[in-house]
Amino acid sequence: MTVKTRRMIRTVVVVAGALLATAAMPSMGASATGATPASVAAPAAVRASLRHELNGYLRSYGSEEHISAVSLAVTSSGGRPGIGLTAGTTRYGAGRAVPPSALWQIGSNTKAFTSVLMLQLEAEHKLSIDDTLGTWLPQYPAWSGVTIEQLLNMTSGIPNYTGSVTFWSDLGAAPNRKFSAAELVAYAIPMPATKGYSYSNTNYVLAQMIVERASGESYATRLREKIVEPLGLQNTFYSAHDYAPAVTGRMAAGYFWVKELPMMSSQLGKDQRRNSISWAQGAGAIVSSLQDLGRWDHALFTGQELPKRQQRELTSLVSAATGEPITKTSLSDPAGYGLGVNQVTSKALGTVWYYEGETDGYRVVNLYAPKSGTTIAIGVNSTTLDDNTGTLATSVYVTLHEAGLA
Repeated sequence: MTVKTRRMIRTVVVVAGALLATAAMPSMGASATGATPASVAAPAAVRASLRHELNGYLRSYGSEEHISAVSLAVTSSGGRPGIGLTAGTTRYGAGRAVPPSALWQIGSNTKAFTSVLMLQLEAEHKLSIDDTLGTWLPQYPAWSGVTIEQLLNMTSGIPNYTGSVTFWSDLGAAPNRKFSAAELVAYAIPMPATKGYSYSNTNYVLAQMIVERASGESYATRLREKIVEPLGLQNTFYSAHDYAPAVTGRMAAGYFWVKELPMMSSQLGKDQRRNSISWAQGAGAIVSSLQDLGRWDHALFTGQELPKRQQRELTSLVSAATGEPITKTSLSDPAGYGLGVNQVTSKALGTVWYYEGETDGYRVVNLYAPKSGTTIAIGVNSTTLDDNTGTLATSVYVTLHEAGLA
């Protein structure tokens, strides 16, 4: 193996940990721990402060991250009105202002939807999360002993197909290629097994395949019938291949900006929103508004989607450091993964549910504060290794907390 090849593989591993991945621990800003929330501030003052933060992010990181837009939606509990703000334009250097109702590729925030579909099937007695891949997908004998639970909590040992150099070479050569789920899984088959907790998009493509086999319906149909329509998520969409112009027309341009992947050089700086998202599927292909994402989060973490047993399974954690079960995260063990959900503990945030999803043109951060029931969703329109959205999410949380809103 040449030095150049080793360097490329290291880069692919870094990118694989970003695209469609969870931000296990956001970058932290000022601490809110121990602060006593003030009486609820006037909405105009809070909105002005948050707008200042969005504009500041765009000024500070617009060029570095190759973004033209940053958007924020705050969804509150108790009937309080939400907050929707944006800064910037739909295209880099031009375009119209981005509306708060814009749509975003939410990346790995999709995984919670996939987990809920699986747990709903368990509640219907159509499967058990203790079932093995050998039961449902016998075409993968090397992984026959892996359980559904291990797929969903990232302890399966199955490698990540987005960590494959071949995958990126194929995607770069044909960025609008329509991958099947089986083709995506095939990239992982020759790769070495992982140990402990190891983030793998392959797990969730396999989970999607099991959902379809156990339900007898397509993933898209099951998602619409069991989650989207019952919750009234009118701005949430899924396609296994291409999105219609009615969807992409509501999105800001999404830019690929990872210079370290030479096999994707043809896409550098180009708008990705009209390319096929088939390379993500049940691991990360949902498109949604930030407001819908907040509504989904509230339903997810307040037990509206699952019976009590499955809700406990959803939020049962393994340590991201050790892969061993933990009751909750702490300052000494700050990141834990459930079944498609991610919990973090920090001095700045306390203990919250936090996920960052990325595709090849978008990053969407999603934070749910269980004590207040407030959700913070942030979208920016590029994928890059220079990512400061965790700092912004923390700053927004502190602003809301000090105003008595989080």
